[in-house]
Amino acid sequence: MNQPFQLGDEFLKESISAFESMKKLADGTISQLEDAHFYETIDPESNSLEILIKHMHGNMISRWTDFLTTDGEFEVSRLPRAELLRLWEEGWERVFQALRSLTPEDVLRTVYIRGEAHTVLKAIQRQVSHYGYHVGQIVFLGKHLKSEHWQTLSIPRKR
Repeated sequence: MNQPFQLGDEFLKESISAFESMKKLADGTISQLEDAHFYETIDPESNSLEILIKHMHGNMISRWTDFLTTDGEFEVSRLPRAELLRLWEEGWERVFQALRSLTPEDVLRTVYIRGEAHTVLKAIQRQVSHYGYHVGQIVFLGKHLKSEHWQTLSIPRKR
């Protein structure tokens, strides 16, 4: 295997792993929450879980459908928990499906996001950062809403 091929292959594997780790954290949070928690905010300027999930779903469908050839857009509206979870899974499935279809040779191809040219590598890193930011919000909000009933998703404090 030549060096660029190995690098591209390793980059794709690590990207999939990063997204899987993010999804696991968010899933661990979501599983602890009551239905009403999906619509709560901590202040008027904050997003609810409903808004975060719908935003991420829209972005995932837009960005990862025909990833190498199109630059989509998305819309949002109020939904019940079951539908939010369906959208959540659908969005992540689209991400993983698109990533698993890429080859190491694709990593330096050009894709367009909002009309701006990016390498596939840069586009994936942009989404890792974007989804990591929102998963952090989901976990933070979940911890806040569950308060003393929160079950940690990592190493407990003082242990």
